[in-house]
Amino acid sequence: MTESVAKAGPFTAIVLAGQRAEGDPLAQSRGMAWKALVPVAGRPMVEHVLLTLLSSSSIGRIAVSAPTPDLLAGIASLQDALARGRILVFPTEAGPAASTAAAWKRLDHPCPTLVTTADHALLTPELVDRFCREAAAGDADVHGAVVSASSIRAAFPTARRTYLRFTEEAYSGANLFLLASPQAERAIAFWERVEQDRKRPWRIARQVGLGTLLLFLLRRLSLQAALARLSRAAGARCAAITLPEAWASVDVDKPEDLHLAEQILAERGKSTR
Repeated sequence: MTESVAKAGPFTAIVLAGQRAEGDPLAQSRGMAWKALVPVAGRPMVEHVLLTLLSSSSIGRIAVSAPTPDLLAGIASLQDALARGRILVFPTEAGPAASTAAAWKRLDHPCPTLVTTADHALLTPELVDRFCREAAAGDADVHGAVVSASSIRAAFPTARRTYLRFTEEAYSGANLFLLASPQAERAIAFWERVEQDRKRPWRIARQVGLGTLLLFLLRRLSLQAALARLSRAAGARCAAITLPEAWASVDVDKPEDLHLAEQILAERGKSTR
């Protein structure tokens, strides 16, 4: 990132709060229409995320990509920020990539922009600020946060997570991204193409390159080598920031995730007493 972008003031944030058209299993299991409103420790999960971003010294405007314009209407703690225009609500599109692209365009592509999800209920202002600082110090167009499998297994040995396996370690995503330059739009477009082909793996293989896919399946790619290949395929420089906090990988997708998140929040509450 250039020095001028790194010092451009508070980052903009985009929070992806959509869900599949057929509904979300976790929301349905709680008798709710929208996953983003499922309570985590007594608060809608999206409220946790937005209060964290409002408390972060790195974040200015916040755009919520929402499946309904009144998603936040019943959350009292957010009404002042909504009234002042610090929180904006935009409609979702057909998938996370398209929603990110549309929200970023509506905001006039500010750089840098943080992207996270409404189910990242464990997010803290300290983690947001540190991720933003580390990403701003880099020179990639897009930064993504990851957590090592060894950290997650040590902290949560029974938790089920999805890992990408490389030569040196396996990693789980942490639902934190930074769009650091205008070239990040190319990476979003690449993401959107991969999303559209998720049920046609042969097309995804063509997008990333058959050689890259074969090396990955054989676990002969390091994370850095994979990022270099991804950068070439996407037409934008992609980088990863490894977070030491195992809980940063916990997004609230399933009942067991919800239980784990509430346990972690309860422990945090005890430590602040």
